[in-house]
Amino acid sequence: MTELMNDLTDLSSDLSGTHDAARAYELDRAHVFHSWSAQAEISPMVITRAEGSHVWDGAGRCYLDFTSQLVFTNLGHQHPRIVAAIQEQAATLCTVAPAFANGTRSEAARLIASHTPGDLDHVFFTNGGADANEHAVRMARLHTGRHKVLTTYRSYHGGTHLAVNMTGDPRRWASDHGSTGTVHFFGPFLYRSAFHATTEAEECQRALEHLEQVVALEGPSTVAAIVLEAIPGTAGIMVPPPGYLAGVREICDRHGIVLVADEVMSGFGRSGRWFAVEHGDVTPDLLTFAKGVNSGYVPLGGVAISDEIHATFAHRAYPGGLTYSGHPLACAAAVATIRTMEDDDLVGRADRLGAEVIGPGLLALAEKHAWIGEVRGTGAFWAVELVSDRETREPLAPYGGSSPEVSAVVKGCQERGMLPFSNFNRIHVVPPLTTTDDEAREGLAILDAALAAAAG
Repeated sequence: MTELMNDLTDLSSDLSGTHDAARAYELDRAHVFHSWSAQAEISPMVITRAEGSHVWDGAGRCYLDFTSQLVFTNLGHQHPRIVAAIQEQAATLCTVAPAFANGTRSEAARLIASHTPGDLDHVFFTNGGADANEHAVRMARLHTGRHKVLTTYRSYHGGTHLAVNMTGDPRRWASDHGSTGTVHFFGPFLYRSAFHATTEAEECQRALEHLEQVVALEGPSTVAAIVLEAIPGTAGIMVPPPGYLAGVREICDRHGIVLVADEVMSGFGRSGRWFAVEHGDVTPDLLTFAKGVNSGYVPLGGVAISDEIHATFAHRAYPGGLTYSGHPLACAAAVATIRTMEDDDLVGRADRLGAEVIGPGLLALAEKHAWIGEVRGTGAFWAVELVSDRETREPLAPYGGSSPEVSAVVKGCQERGMLPFSNFNRIHVVPPLTTTDDEAREGLAILDAALAAAAG
């Protein structure tokens, strides 16, 4: 009888959960306006709970999360230390205006500064990555007295007006009115080289020569900043060739240009380093962050500022701020995240996961599947370039769009219990840094099966 009652309780719970999920979907479609979407053409999955590397949909089905959502749950879902820190902070001080000093905010800034390179010891907190990039550019413009900002094609810097104009992918097009002082150039990408390069060394040299020419033609005295994703994220996870970041640093130094490293996606262990600029042994003047700083549990971003730029505003008011700058709940989550990363060596774990599991696993898939043109990445930050022809490198989906083939791969992954991250002709492998080796192998096996089924 006890077992029967337990079964009935479980069934009742399942039915209740299904009902709640149906209601959530109904209200979503009636009232929620989704980003980057044609509203009448989407059918969003209802997520009811999550834990570790997994999420559950409204029907109770479990999925391995190979997306880290939008590449931000670096410590996975519902990490107990982060949840407890938020709860403790909420019980003590839920919120306070940014003009006041607060212990949680101060400790979060100290911890962030303890891991940023060089003298990036001052932190301006924002609500996310887009406004971090907006404020970094504002600081650079005020510091230099110049206006132009150079960014690469194949980049993403955020959805606010300046940030989306800095962006170098098709999401910019609808909002680009040529009014933000942004200029785009080609960054290094050997697989689809704009410079007819055949080696990493050639790609690096020619990309730097190209940037030098763009700076010269735009007028060095007009350029306030060069903003680079240390490793481009949604644009394709193109790890810069050795020497490229150092070369950009030299160009900036020679012309008095502020170098801004956008580490919104690549920072806080994602690339197998605290920050991806460490792969190039470079210290930028400003470094923007968000996402992994607190695993996205409460919105938080920021700008890490060098001593020189900080001094610009020592006796001159910085004309900018946000109501929720350094929100205590968000900063409590950041403190718990960073301390957990330190205690559990999650940066080293991500480095090893990429070197020993994800990288070799993806290269093995490339040997099996003709659709895989290239595998690239580092840490827990990888992209699989899908092509219809390896010789011509014709993308399996057009730039700025999708295709039935790529959609079939995505659907195949979901049907087999894995959430994939897709963008144009690529599948990105970006699981939480806490993902176990076995979970990573499971995800790769699902991708293997989905590719095989989609290719027929």
